[in-house]
Amino acid sequence: MTDTDETRRGRDEARDALQEALHEIKRVIVGQDAMLERLLVSLLAGGHVLLEGVPGLAKTLTVKTLASVLGGTYGRIQFTPDLVPSDLVGTRVWRPDSGRFDTELGPVFHNFLLADEINRAPAKVQSALLEVMQEQQVTIGGTTHEVPRPFIVMATQNPIESEGTYPLPEAQVDRFLMKIIVDYPSIGEEAAVVGRSLQPPVDVRECLSLDDLRRYARSAHGVAVDRETIGYAVALADATRHPDRHGLGDLAGMIEFGASPRGPIGLVQAARALALLRGRGHVEPEDIRDLAPDVLRHRVVLSYDALSEGVTVDRLLDRVLATVAQPGSGRLMRTAEDEPGLGRVANA
Repeated sequence: MTDTDETRRGRDEARDALQEALHEIKRVIVGQDAMLERLLVSLLAGGHVLLEGVPGLAKTLTVKTLASVLGGTYGRIQFTPDLVPSDLVGTRVWRPDSGRFDTELGPVFHNFLLADEINRAPAKVQSALLEVMQEQQVTIGGTTHEVPRPFIVMATQNPIESEGTYPLPEAQVDRFLMKIIVDYPSIGEEAAVVGRSLQPPVDVRECLSLDDLRRYARSAHGVAVDRETIGYAVALADATRHPDRHGLGDLAGMIEFGASPRGPIGLVQAARALALLRGRGHVEPEDIRDLAPDVLRHRVVLSYDALSEGVTVDRLLDRVLATVAQPGSGRLMRTAEDEPGLGRVANA
């Protein structure tokens, strides 16, 4: 496909506008650059994000700021054990004065939806939200209502509490495009956060409209991906299912289930959006590599042996990324003997 001048201009416009939006968000959010980039990537790729981190890391503020800068509507649902599905999607309400039922739409009808502490709600509520994420619509009383587009769910869960929580089943977690681990800021970044807390809140400006976002999402769909790069994404996922095929036989006992086909599909789609954000009209293997941990970590189920030994999914994915040959790298497959530290963990 020929890369015309018009295509290049559109791509440059998208890159500049998206980078400007990122810069505006960073006026409020300090030290979460990777998370912000991946939120934009998910939005362009049409996926949803699961954010995991301890309280106080600005997850809620990030979503509110994102909605303010990108011109969409924002909604927040605090998940609690007493929620029912109609609290999310809406219900029919009887009006005695008119003698008929009216439909009351729920809080899912926003462009940017924050599902706070999703693992505190029971399975029926989680399933109702995940159905909206998948179908992009809600049916109430036989009438279908589409959610506004673009539509992205950013769900948070707290990793340090287990009492009163309902962990999402693996099949439901698989519907999220990415699982992003939000870590503590560095000392310097935290000092900047404290310093900003002494000042009046920053009044961010709207940098993009929803029409702009839809147009840039279409541009992301036009980013080229060659067969070798697709093969690399598939090989990374396959290495989590059949590690012995990729020189990682020592990991076989550590993995109960590998990444589903949604893994490489989501990885390639997200890489196209990341390439656009970086101003390119084609995906490079490095884009796949950068996004692989976020797209695959929630799709790999560890065995009991791995969990009992304290092995983490991220550590296993580091082994996979270090072993599966990247197109154009010219390097050979690496084994556990080449990575003594990682090999020791995998053989634990």
